[in-house]
Amino acid sequence: MSPKQLNETSPLAAWLEEIEACHPAEIELGLDRMRQVAERLPLNLEQSVKIIVGGTNGKGTSVRLLESILLEAGYRVGTYTSPHFVHYNERISLSGRPVDDALICAAFTQIEAQRDNIPLTYFEFGTLAALLIFAEQKPDFLLLEVGLGGRLDSVNLVDGDVSLVTTIALDHTDWLGPDRESIGFEKAGIFRSTRPAVCGDPLPPHTLIEHANKIGCSLFCQGQQFSYAQLDSDTWRWQGVNQAGQTVSLSDLPLPRLPLQNASSVLQVLQLIPASLSAQQINQGLLKAQLMGRMQPATLSGFPCILDVAHNPESAAYLANYLANLLLTHPEQKNHLVLGMLADKDMAQVCELLLPVVEHWHLVTLHTPRGANSSQLKAILDSLGVPPSSVAEYDHVKIALSQLPQLMNPADRIVIAGSFFTVTDALSIVERVDGEQG
Repeated sequence: MSPKQLNETSPLAAWLEEIEACHPAEIELGLDRMRQVAERLPLNLEQSVKIIVGGTNGKGTSVRLLESILLEAGYRVGTYTSPHFVHYNERISLSGRPVDDALICAAFTQIEAQRDNIPLTYFEFGTLAALLIFAEQKPDFLLLEVGLGGRLDSVNLVDGDVSLVTTIALDHTDWLGPDRESIGFEKAGIFRSTRPAVCGDPLPPHTLIEHANKIGCSLFCQGQQFSYAQLDSDTWRWQGVNQAGQTVSLSDLPLPRLPLQNASSVLQVLQLIPASLSAQQINQGLLKAQLMGRMQPATLSGFPCILDVAHNPESAAYLANYLANLLLTHPEQKNHLVLGMLADKDMAQVCELLLPVVEHWHLVTLHTPRGANSSQLKAILDSLGVPPSSVAEYDHVKIALSQLPQLMNPADRIVIAGSFFTVTDALSIVERVDGEQG
């Protein structure tokens, strides 16, 4: 069956199968194909305030923090994120809830009717579908997460009223360039002339700053125009600048479950948009914000679990620091790490960063085209001097998790990380803290 034979009553699964086959490449950066199709579609987003979120790590958490606070204030919010874990609908949500299959299939039908055989990637098809849904639903705020890079990513078809770049680190170097300066330039491509932009990286590349200056973009940087400090185990403070250039200070903020560095950037973004927010709404939004697959608590056979998609050195460093802090208060709680990675990631540095906080390594093969096998990870651990008695190999995440509880002491903890694929497989097995499965 081809997409031409599908319509808005066709199953979403059938649509996804066909659009995945629509373009020979999983990734092809560039906006020309998207723009040609978009010009034929009713994509008027003028009634929504648009916030574009890019960066290496922290995009999803920043979107979720923004969404949580704006929803707490009573605004209608649309979000577009990627990838999804269990259901495709997770990518497109309205007021905190994934949209239903019918809306997505109707959007796919519209796109296919106008595509005229222009090849769109899976992500481009999904981006256009999200924009069609948002143009129809007209939420107060749109939060759009960049998929890869920024300048040539399909989300950059939209002119953001405010842009946020979370962090800049080495990842996807085959597409974005070999160093932070190259990657910083690509990330800065979401900035717009005369419109404000926020950078959450405390050491932004010169290319990012230079691009903002060149196009006349007002840039607000972490550690310069805004900053934060943790006060104690429960509270933190923030200081930044509002649209009028006045200093704004917020104190005794509750610690969110998500990284403070991202929360700090989000609070600066909120100062630059037309939103009326009380201190209570900000506090409640911070407290309620949580994100699947990011520092996500769960249990398995009574053992505490942490699921985190940490898949590159920067995110691995954050996870290692998080686990180190847990070990300070619970040194008896040894970490069993279930690790599965994509072979094109910096597997050696990720392992090296996690080495000080992991007692037992459970290495899994990922059965996906870019997936590494457990023996590749084992070779890295051998080179790092990890004793063989601390390492086990498995052919699948589910096999590892089925055997793991029998190998643990009562006080131990399970950590599941390394890739979205690893966490996705685990989500069908562990029990979430809200009592739901998967």
